[in-house]
Amino acid sequence: MNIKPLAAVLCLALLAGCAHQAPRNPLATWVPSPNHDERRPVIIVLHYTEQDSVEQSLLTLRTRNSGGPVSSHYLVGDDGGIYQLVADGHRAWHAGGGSWGTITDLNSASIGIEIDNDGVEDFSEAQVDALLRLLDDLTTRLRIPRSQVIGHSDLAPSRKIDPGTRFPWRRLAEAGFGIWPADDAPAAPEGFDPLQALRLLGYPLDQPEATIRAFRMRFRGDAGSVLDAEDHRILHALTRPDGAGLLKPTSLQ
Repeated sequence: MNIKPLAAVLCLALLAGCAHQAPRNPLATWVPSPNHDERRPVIIVLHYTEQDSVEQSLLTLRTRNSGGPVSSHYLVGDDGGIYQLVADGHRAWHAGGGSWGTITDLNSASIGIEIDNDGVEDFSEAQVDALLRLLDDLTTRLRIPRSQVIGHSDLAPSRKIDPGTRFPWRRLAEAGFGIWPADDAPAAPEGFDPLQALRLLGYPLDQPEATIRAFRMRFRGDAGSVLDAEDHRILHALTRPDGAGLLKPTSLQ
């Protein structure tokens, strides 16, 4: 029996096994516990590419642009094609600075989905259908709450406007993703505090006017910077503790 080839095979097997082990701190004694899990994202952030084609966006998301390297986990094409650029368990560079509730490092806590759209065109039916399939997969497989789907402008209202006023948020809510006010939700009660409601939803309030614009882009389809009675009604519906003010998914109505 030739010992040398066998020894070489054993060494390669050991090296292969070590390559798949999690990094260990050399300062500590390794005493492994089975009580652990993979780190998982808890929120999904939607963007539009503001570019002219999937090909252009794939290049941008895999190289470097004027602001430095950027990436996302997924890109959804206008024809409904779905592309994955970064593994779900890895940190893509899509959110930048901002916050949502107590989360201040959105890149570490989220899945980023870019949508092929130049910022002024409507989102295609094939594209929205593909996005809904992807959201269903991600929320089911990664156990992300279906309500935790937000726009880039929600977490960074002073910097971003995507996915824009044309994005079909109600369509997503009817399919069970994100949130939307029920049509029959009543007016807000006297003394209702809309800024506190924005904070409860997750919006940052360091620049209230920008936050109001982001809220209205998502729930009113415009870029107004002043809250009116309808905004109060929507905010009250979205933040009711019993959830009775929310639009129910179509399959549940």
